[in-house]
Amino acid sequence: MLDYDLHCHSNVSDGLLPPAELMVRAAGRGVKYIALTDHDDIRGLAEAAKVASEHDMGFINGVEISVTWRSHTLHIVGLNIDPANAALQAGLHSVREGRGNRAMLMSESLARSGIGGALEGAYKFAANKEIIGRTHFARFLVENGHAKDVRSVFKNFLVKGKPGFVPHQWANLTDAINWITGSGGIAVLAHPGRYTSGKKPMGRKTLRELLAEFVELGGRGIEVVTGSHTPEQYAEFAHYATEFGLFASCGSDFHGPGESYRDLGRLPDLPLECRPIWQAWETTH
Repeated sequence: MLDYDLHCHSNVSDGLLPPAELMVRAAGRGVKYIALTDHDDIRGLAEAAKVASEHDMGFINGVEISVTWRSHTLHIVGLNIDPANAALQAGLHSVREGRGNRAMLMSESLARSGIGGALEGAYKFAANKEIIGRTHFARFLVENGHAKDVRSVFKNFLVKGKPGFVPHQWANLTDAINWITGSGGIAVLAHPGRYTSGKKPMGRKTLRELLAEFVELGGRGIEVVTGSHTPEQYAEFAHYATEFGLFASCGSDFHGPGESYRDLGRLPDLPLECRPIWQAWETTH
């Protein structure tokens, strides 16, 4: 089992646990190297790094940037970034600015379907009001009996064609990769098995076009082992990593107890043909 977990979230974005508690949980589950990758925000990194050090874990500064590519919403993880980089900070601030207006429109959409009080209810779950997002609305919907758990919310709400869905323009792919690489980090395509065209997985032709553009712009990694991938997808994306010359990354994508595909750490090993992402920074230090 891998002792690296390079994708997880604290309550600085849409996780349930504060950064310090998240690190304690990771250490308790045998993680030796961890990256905190909150959505569009890096303000939890200093606290997390301090506690990780106290528990003898290697800490990698990270972030997960929301991106619009064609008609798709993607997530690009930045690993080994410099959180003090001014361009990165400004870019993330620009992404966060649009979240408040989107939340208001999501609430209005839910109200039209007979669900009132969603905006206030969602903000109740957002420790960081700047990162209000779908997960906070999902927790509100669960609390009010509209779904049994957070994952099942996304079958009937907050997705295209359902109440609460609002299209949104996030960062463009070029900018997101430039912010990451400009701060000394490595850009990684997060959980590629989750991207869809309508209700179907993204087609191979489109995925290859995305990966070709991602590499051309300076992207260097792809998540192969991640919480939402199946064992068959580990093999599939290991193949893409080899085909496009990408490093392979891994992470639980943990958001909180009872809400995530899998808990922190104890991830299956990367397929043998993969080049682990941490080789990219171990060789530069």
